[in-house]
Amino acid sequence: MKSNFSIILCIFFGLILMGCKKDFLDKRPYDQYSDEDVWKDLQLMQTFVNNIYYNIPHGFTELMLASVSDESILTYDGGSSNVTKSLITPSDYFVFEVGNFIGVRTYKMSWDWVYKYVRACNLFLQQAEKNTYEDPDLKNRLIGEAHFLRAYYYHNLVFLYGGIPIITEAYELDGDHLTARNSFEECIDFIADECDKAADLLPEIQEGNNRGRATKGAALALKSRVLLFAASDLYHNPSWAPGYAHPELISYAGADRTGQWRAARDAAKAVIDLNQYTLYKPDPSPGDDIAKNYQEIFLSKSTSEDIFYRSFIQASKISGYNPGLFNNPNGYFGFGGNTPVGQLVDAFEMKDGTLFSWNNPVQAAAPYENREPRFYANILYNGAKWRPRDPSGISQDPIGEIQTSFKQLPNGSYLGGLDTRSTTAYAQEDGSYTGYYLRKFIDPNLNPQFYVQEWPWRFIRYAEVILNYAEACAELGEEVEARKYVNIIRKRAGLPDIATSGQALRQSVRHERRIELMYEDQRFFDIRRWMIAPQVLSSDAMGIDIRYPLNATQPIYKQIPVRVRDWKDQSYFMPIKLDEMNRNNLLIQNPLY
Repeated sequence: MKSNFSIILCIFFGLILMGCKKDFLDKRPYDQYSDEDVWKDLQLMQTFVNNIYYNIPHGFTELMLASVSDESILTYDGGSSNVTKSLITPSDYFVFEVGNFIGVRTYKMSWDWVYKYVRACNLFLQQAEKNTYEDPDLKNRLIGEAHFLRAYYYHNLVFLYGGIPIITEAYELDGDHLTARNSFEECIDFIADECDKAADLLPEIQEGNNRGRATKGAALALKSRVLLFAASDLYHNPSWAPGYAHPELISYAGADRTGQWRAARDAAKAVIDLNQYTLYKPDPSPGDDIAKNYQEIFLSKSTSEDIFYRSFIQASKISGYNPGLFNNPNGYFGFGGNTPVGQLVDAFEMKDGTLFSWNNPVQAAAPYENREPRFYANILYNGAKWRPRDPSGISQDPIGEIQTSFKQLPNGSYLGGLDTRSTTAYAQEDGSYTGYYLRKFIDPNLNPQFYVQEWPWRFIRYAEVILNYAEACAELGEEVEARKYVNIIRKRAGLPDIATSGQALRQSVRHERRIELMYEDQRFFDIRRWMIAPQVLSSDAMGIDIRYPLNATQPIYKQIPVRVRDWKDQSYFMPIKLDEMNRNNLLIQNPLY
């Protein structure tokens, strides 16, 4: 009887639980919003857009894009040489992969990562059109931002891979994901159109807490960059890939090149004509510290030339942001990371506008004297004033200056300075191979052991737009206008005007871009689109060896190779990952892989 009663009791409670089960499982979680809630609330939708902004790759993590171009080397390499030696393959993406051990951020431009946030843009745009909101102005602004962000992510993809699939819907798990690549031309047209849509919806100024969000100027400036790149040599000359059956994926087919340069010129001029931006301290007065003025562009929360940028706070170090620690010399407890190579250092002019040359005996005897102001703002070299040493180093350096030289001892051996790989006071493995360290972006007033600087990363600034305009004018033969705008940049830098023409003017514009936009994620793409990568990446990265013979007051300078580089034409574009190729049999691989 007892057994039967137990069975009846179990059945009774089972029936009760079955009746309650539906209500129990339908309870809404307290720590998250439903999709339905998000798409009906503009503030939650803005948070969704914020996450898309957050995942745009910035340049302040351990490996900067400069170190996979011809500007610098990463001291501890971290696989960066695979890029500069053309060893990347569809199966070996190491420095572009998510979560590799050195906290690299270039992976955020890889195929799979970018499409993740393209989908987020697509999803937002789909949902925003389905609902009505009490604040149509905010809705339109957010739609404009989503179009801008989709354009920005796509422009990263296109200039790495060439033509890619243009996807404007948010695929679901059960959808058909097999999509072929669009032509390069179709991709450029799409991005330009996205920029136009964004510009029509975005305000000219974002104020208060919205500072740093996309504006009309940001959309037009991105369009300027995209059209300038697209008009360049690489995308009109597929001869480097003989026999490739799909040149439309990597270049235009019979395009009006002059018309493209005009479009690039006009896009840059549209930003200029907004009259929203000016160069920071564009007209230095006699006696101004021009190098200090230039440093302030990057050590200020905002300036008059900021177009699109990302701000940081102390907590940002948890997301791979700590440029002071990553790049300070080892003698200042930094990682000595992205160190300028000799070729870049030597490209800075003398203060009178003439070129520096090691073949000039006067210049070679004192290579760091009488250089242009941006040299002193961007480069830490032997003898450069920096910041006070910590107590353990102050006895060897009471002044606080960079020590990358070696002094001969009575026994004939050489003692390395505090910032060399031979220092006995600090971590030798973090010493520079090139003999130089990065000064640009780095705050000398903060000890990187204990403090994280909070200066923004500038994705687009007005100086780039001016140089975009100058380059397009030069390519169109509008030489007076090209010189005028190059000289605007040079005037701010304290340099005399250029007076070049023809091919020499083209080189003047390119030189100015190299120096002004150093380490700002431009050079990686510039050397490819100008098709000069075979020249600049075919020789070893150079450094400087500085030795003081016993009792000498003048050192001996010697240029030395510090890292092997090699160029193969396949590296004009990245390969599509093998995993992506295996998942989508409609994809066509880039040439020579």
